[in-house]
Amino acid sequence: MNIREEDLRLDIHTHTIASGHAYGTIREMAEAAAEKKLSILGISEHGPGVPGTCEPIYFSNLRMAPHHLYGVDLLYGCEINVLKGGRLSLTKYIDRLDYGIVGIHHQCYDNEGAEGNTKNLIGCMKDPHIFFVSHPDDNRMPLDYEALVDAALQYHVALELNNSSLVKMDRPGCVENYHTMLDLCRKNRCPIIVDSDAHDPFYVGRFTEAVALLNEIDFPADLILNTDTDRFLSFIGKK
Repeated sequence: MNIREEDLRLDIHTHTIASGHAYGTIREMAEAAAEKKLSILGISEHGPGVPGTCEPIYFSNLRMAPHHLYGVDLLYGCEINVLKGGRLSLTKYIDRLDYGIVGIHHQCYDNEGAEGNTKNLIGCMKDPHIFFVSHPDDNRMPLDYEALVDAALQYHVALELNNSSLVKMDRPGCVENYHTMLDLCRKNRCPIIVDSDAHDPFYVGRFTEAVALLNEIDFPADLILNTDTDRFLSFIGKK
């Protein structure tokens, strides 16, 4: 059974102007989500380490941010950076987040090879506030995908299929690495999350390239958290 783009009901990896290199406000992003008929939009600004992003105090006041706009429920996370030694770049106020995403960004991380990168990433995945790994797809920061999938299952973390990576195609090995990762996820029944990584309202809820890849390999819909909002909310411990 083919997955349709409209079957994906939520997009939880998006950025607003607060991230410093994105181009929409929360309200503009929410309006775009409503146009795409999404049920849930997640705003996940970059954590400390990426140049120009917001200060940690931004995350201290998320309870005052809008949580329902244009018929869309809003959740607030952070795309936190992996640091050397398996440390997270945001720890203060991390308990204020609805969910944490962790990812490697070259702006604040030096490549340690597949073994070292995977060890550092897994170290961050152990934190109970982390529920997702962003764009694990770039050969410039190689990963051991068998170890990564094993850790995702052990620490209750979903790996991301990032549509932006597939759009930009400036990440060496991206498609091949997703084939490897998704095959292991299917074999081990490891859930994934599909995200736009939108940095502008135009890209909110855009999953075209990701859906094409999922259908190409006949990936099971029941392992995609986006297809069921209740299952997604249960995954992150929300009602």
